[in-house]
Amino acid sequence: MFPLALPNFGGEVSPDGERVVISAPAKINLFLRVLGKRPDGYHDIHSWFQALDLADHLEIERVSGAAIEIITDAPGVPTGPENLIYQAAEAIRTRYAPRVGFRVRLDKRIPVGAGLGGGSSDAAAFIKGANKLLNLGLMGRQMEEIGLQLGSDVPFFFSRGQAEVTGRGEMVRPISLPLDYRVALVTPPFQIRAAEAYLRFRLDLTSPFTGINLVNCGQARELFFVISGEVNDLERALRESHPVLVRIRKELEKSGADIVRLSGSGPTVFALYGDRIKAEEKLRATCEGEGWGCVTTDPIILPA
Repeated sequence: MFPLALPNFGGEVSPDGERVVISAPAKINLFLRVLGKRPDGYHDIHSWFQALDLADHLEIERVSGAAIEIITDAPGVPTGPENLIYQAAEAIRTRYAPRVGFRVRLDKRIPVGAGLGGGSSDAAAFIKGANKLLNLGLMGRQMEEIGLQLGSDVPFFFSRGQAEVTGRGEMVRPISLPLDYRVALVTPPFQIRAAEAYLRFRLDLTSPFTGINLVNCGQARELFFVISGEVNDLERALRESHPVLVRIRKELEKSGADIVRLSGSGPTVFALYGDRIKAEEKLRATCEGEGWGCVTTDPIILPA
């Protein structure tokens, strides 16, 4: 894999035109309200998504033949048709490049099955990278349509990285949020699949959602105030089935975090700190000796 010193969310084609390197950002749900189950089996949601500079890295190489090969040393990551990158490659080939094969080297930095959107982001990054590599000329809306067929979170990753997400995830409205805070991510050593989280979800245990307005939200303290009364509706049921989530939340709250919440379908718990300088120190003290995955990262805006 040719070097990638910093995340490159736009993609960089190699000088010989045969490969592209592109980064795939993680995301957190600043809040997540589940509004009910739809006739198609999905759930309607209302959420604010924020992209992070924690990222996977993909090197996508065009190869002769029609093979799709995914190479990674990340444990627990499938490399066959169940991988969303593989499915994205099949979708691109079927629609636009039936005679092209792909070899994808995946450097996995986002924890797997952690509620951070890693698989969805990888799929979106592949679509963007293949679009650039093959000069397909696809516009954002066309790429979103391909992504939605792969997963509900995928369309978000074609946005600028800050969005109000509704429907089952296909309705992505850009919003403007501040960036002057630090994000701590704590992930216990197990995965929770979205299907499990939604299976445990009970609508009758949630409080009514009357909407949320983005008003005078230019700085972190204002963002924290706006979202402080919101929740992740999946969190209550998952705390009951995974008590360690309660412990992580309490430790992060004791560390002085401004906001603590489960991201997506979990199990990652995130904390937002307005005091960026002390965030690293607070997280280190919280996680010492616990066996949890712990990292600090920043909210970002993605290139258009």
